[in-house]
Amino acid sequence: MTEMLYRSGQDAQPEGFDERITVDAGRPSPMTWVRSRRAERVVRREEAAHSRLYRRIGNLIGHLGDDWHVLDLRELSGHQHDSFLAVGPGGVFAVTVKDHGRSRVSFAGDVVQIDGKRPKYVEEARGEARAAAEALSRSAGVSIPVMPVLAFAGSGKISFYGVPKGCLVTAYHELPRVLDARGNRLAVETVDKVFALATHPATWFTADYDALAEDYRWHRDGEQVGTDKWGHGE
Repeated sequence: MTEMLYRSGQDAQPEGFDERITVDAGRPSPMTWVRSRRAERVVRREEAAHSRLYRRIGNLIGHLGDDWHVLDLRELSGHQHDSFLAVGPGGVFAVTVKDHGRSRVSFAGDVVQIDGKRPKYVEEARGEARAAAEALSRSAGVSIPVMPVLAFAGSGKISFYGVPKGCLVTAYHELPRVLDARGNRLAVETVDKVFALATHPATWFTADYDALAEDYRWHRDGEQVGTDKWGHGE
């Protein structure tokens, strides 16, 4: 804090002398201190949320088994994410996890309502899936669809008056069952190739895909790639 003090015991100061003395000029202002404290709290909350997400990833791997790969999107891309990538026989999924505690969650199509608020959770989940699909497809040289998933971690009830299109919604503890229920849409070889591609650092940055696509050849001449079976290979 900058304080304005006056010297005492003198009726006059030499000409040109500024009688205002700046004290402790290096000390931050109250507003700067408050802002720094808020920023620290935000960072701590983000780190705590990421730690919870990391534990959930480990828990999910244990339930899904060896046929699935689960990857932290934050570690892959270097950006802040509340999502992870699940790759397995049922396909490729961008799972966005939201904590709602004991609050009730209501869906009316794309509209989510929690405690009177309408967070853009469906849009966020779709954005995560779209970004992952674009990165994987660009690097592979073929279209790799990624399904958005909203998984709610909490004890509150989830009710539906209409489900969002093209986005899976589930309680977090039901996530292994939901992913396994997608069946066998990808061959084991394709799952391994998508996993290898997802863990390649160059995948998550804009780059020419030719070199990566050659490294991860999806099929021999005359054969179809796994994702072609979904109608996305045109």
